[in-house]
Order: sequence, then structure tokens, then C-alpha cells
Amino acid sequence: MKPVEARPYADPETAARKLVEIAAATPAVQDGRIYIEGINSQFVAGSKGNPEFGAGIAFAKERGWLEVHESGTYVRLLQPTETL
Repeated sequence: MKPVEARPYADPETAARKLVEIAAATPAVQDGRIYIEGINSQFVAGSKGNPEFGAGIAFAKERGWLEVHESGTYVRLLQPTETL
């Protein structure tokens, strides 16, 4: 049997906090827009959290931490990261 590794971002809140952290460190292009692929690539490559990305984005949107454009192309930070 192959041992299963623990998934550090299995909890949606933990994944959302990491995504907001990445978004805060990513330079915005226009009007505070942060392209979603930049956040996704950093989250998957650096955090090994591919399945948790969608749940994290949904949680952050639900909590009012991120605004996701209807096209899904970019996000905006809605709250200062110090309050999270």
C-alpha cells in the first residue's frame, strides 16, 4: 500500500487564507484586478493544493475576502489582509 500524504489545505478556510495571502502578494494589473491564473499557478506549484483551489476561492468569496469577476478571469481583494 502507498501511504497517503496529509493535504495541508483540505480545510476550505485554510485554503482561502492561503489564496488571499497569495493574492495580496501578487501585483494588481488594473483597478485592483489580480488575474486568477497567477494565483492558481502559485497555489498549485508552491502549496500542492490543486483540488482545494475551487473550495478556497468559494470560501473567500462567501466571506467577502475576494470578489470574483463573473467571467472568472480575475479577482479583487475586498478586505485588508491584516483583518483576516
